[in-house]
Amino acid sequence: MMRRLSLALITFAVLLLPAHAQSDADFYKGKTMSVLIGFGPGGVNDVWARLLARYMPRHIPHEPTMVAQNMPGAGTLKLANHLATGAPRDGLVFGLISRGIPLEPLLGGANVQLDPLKMNWIGSPDTDTTVCATRKDAKVQKLSDLRTMELAVGATGSGADSAIYPEFLAEFLGFKFKTIKGYPGSNEIVMAMERKEVQGICMAYSSVARTRLYNDGELNLLFQAGLEKDPAIPASVPLTTEMTAGNQQDTDALRLFLARAALGRPFMAPPGVPEGRVKILRKAFDDTMADKAFIDEAQKLKLAVEPISGERLAQIIAGIYTTPPQVVQRVTKILGNVSGPAQP
Repeated sequence: MMRRLSLALITFAVLLLPAHAQSDADFYKGKTMSVLIGFGPGGVNDVWARLLARYMPRHIPHEPTMVAQNMPGAGTLKLANHLATGAPRDGLVFGLISRGIPLEPLLGGANVQLDPLKMNWIGSPDTDTTVCATRKDAKVQKLSDLRTMELAVGATGSGADSAIYPEFLAEFLGFKFKTIKGYPGSNEIVMAMERKEVQGICMAYSSVARTRLYNDGELNLLFQAGLEKDPAIPASVPLTTEMTAGNQQDTDALRLFLARAALGRPFMAPPGVPEGRVKILRKAFDDTMADKAFIDEAQKLKLAVEPISGERLAQIIAGIYTTPPQVVQRVTKILGNVSGPAQP
């Protein structure tokens, strides 16, 4: 009798596993999914998210409807906190945040409610490097000019690239940035540059390269804020790390700050999403990145598909969180001298 009972239990377990796996796929039948965008409409991040929303459902079982919705605020911290604490944990919601947000808990960011090591990372469609650019009629025309001349740059929220890069570099390297915050998005900052309200901006190179000012030859690229030179950017544009040559402590601190560059444009889902559904979302994302129709449309939109998988994003973030405490403390202290993330 015990043997029959054991066989029955084994049979039940074998039957149960495929049924559970199948239920994750069947879960998406007839559902509507949400892709939340932590940025305002019209910019490159918005374009990427909406393009993904059109193609990714094709690679999810039963092809659910996917709707893109903007949720800007506090340099995408508003969305990040929502995904961490308020969004459904059923695999129907994920979103695009600033690549700097995953570092905020490590570096003492204010009002941060997420634990990046517990979030479910879905992937990034590209890798991109932040650059700082100026109008050609600005006084600041090259990297060394920032040591002696002030440059007014436009910015959105305090946690966004447009603000955190100039603020950190002003404190760390003594660059004379004057950061003017409050613009809804990068498009509005570019328009402010056209009106000469500000003379510069720090944002992803792909975004700069899409502007009329850049394509009309009216912008200078001062530097690229990455760990290594981006092949898409003219080789003559220097790295910020070149300003710390010979000082290993400064280089280590700057490399930690710039580690965000390796995260591209990260899409993440809330913690606690069933593992099977996370696998479905990650595979669908990866399959979308290899979809010829998706790639063709991205190219028409002047977007370069250079994806990072969700698994790789999780690995990079885990690695960042193993940084030696003394390096973290130094960067945290520097960031503590500039304004922290804004209230959601």
